[in-house]
Amino acid sequence: MQPTPTEDRLARRFADFETLGAALDYAAQGVRGLNFHDARGNLARPYPFSEMRDEALACAHRLIARGVKPQERIALIAETGPEFAQLFFGIVYAGAWPVPLPLPTSFGGKESYIDQLCVQLQSCDPTMLFYPAELSEMASEAARRQGVEPLSFSDFLAAPVVPCDLPKASTDDICYLQYSSGSTRFPHGVAVTHKALLSNLAAHSHGMELIASDRCISWLPWYHDMGLVGCFLSVVANQVSTDYLKTEDFARRPLAWLDMISRHDGTAISYSPTFGYDICARRMSSQTRASERFDLSRWRLAGNGADMIRPDVMQQFVDAFAEAGFSPKAFLPSYGLAEATLAVTIMPPGEGIMVELVEETELSGGHAVEDRPQRFRAIVNCGKPVMGMTVEIRDEFGGLLPERTIGKVWTTGPSLMVGYFRDQESTDACMVDGWLDTGDMGYLSDGYLYIVGRAKDMIIINGKNHWPQDIEWAVEQLPGFKQGDIAAFAITTAGGEEAPAVLVHCRVSDNVERARLREEIRERVRSITGMNCVVELVPPRSLPRTSSGKLSRSKARTLYLTGEIVPYDIAA
Repeated sequence: MQPTPTEDRLARRFADFETLGAALDYAAQGVRGLNFHDARGNLARPYPFSEMRDEALACAHRLIARGVKPQERIALIAETGPEFAQLFFGIVYAGAWPVPLPLPTSFGGKESYIDQLCVQLQSCDPTMLFYPAELSEMASEAARRQGVEPLSFSDFLAAPVVPCDLPKASTDDICYLQYSSGSTRFPHGVAVTHKALLSNLAAHSHGMELIASDRCISWLPWYHDMGLVGCFLSVVANQVSTDYLKTEDFARRPLAWLDMISRHDGTAISYSPTFGYDICARRMSSQTRASERFDLSRWRLAGNGADMIRPDVMQQFVDAFAEAGFSPKAFLPSYGLAEATLAVTIMPPGEGIMVELVEETELSGGHAVEDRPQRFRAIVNCGKPVMGMTVEIRDEFGGLLPERTIGKVWTTGPSLMVGYFRDQESTDACMVDGWLDTGDMGYLSDGYLYIVGRAKDMIIINGKNHWPQDIEWAVEQLPGFKQGDIAAFAITTAGGEEAPAVLVHCRVSDNVERARLREEIRERVRSITGMNCVVELVPPRSLPRTSSGKLSRSKARTLYLTGEIVPYDIAA
């Protein structure tokens, strides 16, 4: 059994297609494809684009035979494998909209996962939910609660194929819906057209300066935009052979990722959030020489994205793997979000990680106080806008800010979403006159974008998004709490890591009871999100509100960090 070749006689086209289906039609004329590996990184199934196209077309015929119509949503749990791949493209060929949904995590339990599926199914209103057989019980229950037809991958793919005419897609049609991995209670289905998708996929190939010898290696999940768009759809539209390790296998054996990069010919492209590099650096034993196991000299582009890039972690990775041939110039910082399909900026290849030191008070719009020591934070350069995209930095009133002035990051270009599915209010809140308010804070310097933090409330830990509303809602379910009693936001710990903090109004005076309550809240948040968080009990009415009476998380965070909100002192 051999993997699909890295190089191909088929002339490479850089995603210059009208539709995603046309992109697969072209890729199928060559010999490249997808390759699925087992937990140890050994090849389990080569899957040429030609085979994937044949099976995707068969899926489209089966779907139409079952009555699927154009623009209907078809939900499918995004397990990394050939079944999801052919079904995703089959849905596209049938004119319907695939909606990838997450796999269960190792925390939260069965009911938590069913609840998450239910909320997302309610949001996208699909006619069917496809799932791997091992998730039959949970997926079927979620589908039953929402009145959706459940169907396992294996049962559907065993059905006979009834040939029929397929609808002709237009470049302005919706191609798929993308949910943020953190959108559990307040989901936002990002609607992306074929045109927006292919524009961004072309921008990937030009931004990374794709060459004939490039091969992609990925462990990223297919329900997250970086995994779905960057490491699945992009490799089809740009005809790149790709090797996959399942996300859960990476979590158990992270160094298998580096084994796969070492093993294959050609030059490697592989992306990861910061925590992926962190795990690998930590797993290297001081008694083990990296050069004896790995050859990372052909790793041309080591992409960084999906969370705040920490230069100290990247340096630790270099320290651990330089002797195996890894070059720090391979690092490729980037910035993007699902609302812009994926990529907004990419560092020019070969420039590596560049940082600037910014005084911490500037990061929140303040000014350094003379009698206090200055503290600086290293801000990573996230590159230049990709082809077709424009970035501006604006103040809170929408006014354009000059270079090297921190403000809100706005972007426009052909890659922007149509909007959030059936949520015009949320769409109008972030899209104005063809521009997208990313909700992030940053500044421009000589054409490069530096991201300093998030203006929006999203908490991103280890590359996974968490809505603060979900954390607050979880605590509200405990006896004695109500809406407005809890504020959740991200803080940076003394070690430079991002962590969630939860401030909670406390109405009990007994110190022992307060300690018990704090632990109960901590355990409740951990059961819902899988995160360990900082829990602070604060006096009633101390959490700030906006002029309209809503909880102001950003102000609560500021008051907490400046010491103006003083938590109760609870003995350990």
